[in-house]
Amino acid sequence: MESPRESYAKGPTSPPLLEDTIGAALTAAAARWGERLALVSMHQGIRMSWAELDAEAERVACGLLDHGVAKGDRVGIWAPNCAEWAVIQFATAKIGAILVNINPAYRMSEVEYALNKVGCSALVTAARFKTSNYIAMLRELGPERLPHLKLMVALGAERHEGFKAWDDLRVARDPARLAAAAAGISCHDPINIQFTSGTTGFPKGATLTHHNILNNGYFTAQTIKVGPEDRICIPVPLYHCFGMVLGNLAALTSGAAMVYPGESFDPVATLQAVAAEGCTALYGVPTMFITILGQTGLGDYDVSTLRTGIMAGATCPVTAMRGVMDKLNMREVTIGYGMTETSPLTTQTATDDPLTERVETVGRVHPHAEAKIIGPDGKTLPRGEQGEYCSRGYAVMLGYWDDPEKTAEAIDAEGWMHSGDLATMDENGYVRITGRIKDMIIRGGENIYPREIEEYLLTHPGIADAQVFGVADEVYGEEVCCWVIPRPDVQLLPEDVIAHCKGKIAHYKVPRHVRIVDSFIMTVTGKAQKIEMRKVMEAELSASASPAPKSPDQGSTR
Repeated sequence: MESPRESYAKGPTSPPLLEDTIGAALTAAAARWGERLALVSMHQGIRMSWAELDAEAERVACGLLDHGVAKGDRVGIWAPNCAEWAVIQFATAKIGAILVNINPAYRMSEVEYALNKVGCSALVTAARFKTSNYIAMLRELGPERLPHLKLMVALGAERHEGFKAWDDLRVARDPARLAAAAAGISCHDPINIQFTSGTTGFPKGATLTHHNILNNGYFTAQTIKVGPEDRICIPVPLYHCFGMVLGNLAALTSGAAMVYPGESFDPVATLQAVAAEGCTALYGVPTMFITILGQTGLGDYDVSTLRTGIMAGATCPVTAMRGVMDKLNMREVTIGYGMTETSPLTTQTATDDPLTERVETVGRVHPHAEAKIIGPDGKTLPRGEQGEYCSRGYAVMLGYWDDPEKTAEAIDAEGWMHSGDLATMDENGYVRITGRIKDMIIRGGENIYPREIEEYLLTHPGIADAQVFGVADEVYGEEVCCWVIPRPDVQLLPEDVIAHCKGKIAHYKVPRHVRIVDSFIMTVTGKAQKIEMRKVMEAELSASASPAPKSPDQGSTR
């Protein structure tokens, strides 16, 4: 039972968990909301009702069957946001094939690793995206380096030698074949593989079931209170859980429409989509919202229909939250926390939580989930004490594909998923994420948590965003470094940042190295890549190293 003395909480057990497959859920959605709007892809000029989306998914499902794809086969999708992405997500679910999400930013060696790691036999790919020519990369890899790959399908009107066209998959619906395929599928079967970031070695393929992700989409929709009258603007990438689960599957289980503003995030396209479609919900990581709020023509767009949404993936500055609520009308915006391995959300704020809880916490535990904060000895800590966040319940992945050793490291014998994130849980069950265990800076024996310094830096009126990380140091082992993005039209110097900190936070936490930047090095999902920033900064510091000794605890603006 939940104890007020321990950092342990269990979410409500109602409503009950869904026991459907994703394919069956789409069939049910088409029957329930048939002519209601399901999907809008703004940049493609595509609109579909739920009945049309279901029919299209069934056509493509039959096309996959015609090409020999069967239950359990891995089908990759390597493309930016588009209508076909959603269709292939639902089509594979109809026949029990496992959708493998390939990051659109992957280069040749990375896509080779991902496809071979899980043995993809089929791949649906865009011809190109930004500076990447996917067709050329796949041709260069060839069958010798991709031995499992038997079917390649290229999106777009242009035909490419060695590739089927998307229209080749759009065959006549065969209800008998689809029923036979569906009969052999359990909601507990694997249906999706997503690769985690490979910051320490090769990426791992988190393997998720229908039960995992359909329910996570369902409870997310319940939390933000969307239904058939709502339209969710989804500028976050579909290849990530944020887009395909919290976006597509939340819509599927609630009847809300999915609205894709463009292939990838663009603040103007996002505002145009909200205004044109009357979107009531908007998703994004904090940097996306900060960028939207910074648009000079923000007031020219009608955002009055917005009400709710999700901000996740990083710390939410209080100024950004106030801007989202006041300038974007998102009074019921929520903050979510999770990881790919947990489908993804395990905590979320409520639409009526006070501003403090929505800025300082990631909410309380989701329905049918458990959470606890543990110390280094594995024991549950008292409330308010910092330790590792762990979660358990329906949302925890099956494991990492073909990697039992890494799976055992992540999920313990009692089913708890160890996040690697530091957190606290207060008396009311609200969870605060305080940093990454591996992000911790050890300076001269002092343990420093970057999140604490970042939060303080954001109290400076001229700072829009900040990232703090450690860099190698001959004297202290590591020193505190920060990259800072100033607010528009603010002239900010490194000396200003250091002066803001001196005497206000412990001397050893004051950044020694400050860099004023226009942007951070980011992943395609909008998360700051501190490891890459550390590499850049260490290279710069090494190149500009001075033979003059430095005084302990004296800040530098290099």
